[in-house]
Amino acid sequence: MTRVPRTLRRALVPIGLIALWQLLAETGAVDPRITSSPWEIVTALTEMIRSGELAEHMRISLFRAVAGLACGATLATIAGIAAGLSRFGEDALDSTVQAIRTMPYLGMVPLFILWFGLGEAPRITMVALGSFFPVYLNVFKGIRDVDDRLIDLGRGYRVGRWELIRDVIVPGAMPSALVGLRYALGTAWMSLVVAEQINAQSGLGYLIVQANILAQTSIIITALAVYAVIGILADAIVRLIERRALRWRRTFEGA
Repeated sequence: MTRVPRTLRRALVPIGLIALWQLLAETGAVDPRITSSPWEIVTALTEMIRSGELAEHMRISLFRAVAGLACGATLATIAGIAAGLSRFGEDALDSTVQAIRTMPYLGMVPLFILWFGLGEAPRITMVALGSFFPVYLNVFKGIRDVDDRLIDLGRGYRVGRWELIRDVIVPGAMPSALVGLRYALGTAWMSLVVAEQINAQSGLGYLIVQANILAQTSIIITALAVYAVIGILADAIVRLIERRALRWRRTFEGA
């Protein structure tokens, strides 16, 4: 029996759903005021690409996402390492981080606007805050999940503290940290969608707001689809880094 290629298997469900959607739109089963047909969305996407409007909004959104993710992930990694390696660091940082984590940070938007004004700073701060917690939690957990026997073995061989961190703790914590980064990508995009709908003048979120005012569902769905595609590509890049960085670690990959 011929095996279906993996790429085709992954595409079967999306293609089937899009075909069904187009059929329902063509037969009038779906109210065009509620949602556009896939063909109308493709037409809107083509027009936005041709005019350069989509590229400009994408560039701005990507800048905000990358800047916020870089800030949030870097600070989270530092905090996670400090808390994971030291009881003092845990006592000093973890309770505060957990307290902030339980707050609905999207509800802090008015404070960010008061603190940072109406420029890019509050939007980047929202993305940074959204991406901070998944990275922090997974870095902390990864360090604390390193097998004690490996630590004891290193100490038995009189391995120095920094060598122990570099050769045992960091490789042991890396899988969990990369999972945290993948989660952070998702929360960063969700934060960005909200941030760009608050008094923004550009970006994919701004495009959604303007399209909503004009009841242009094709543009709303196009912008959401672009968010999704960029998110999938970013996740694929992290997964590639994960495979390269963890080549030494053999795991079950599915039957």
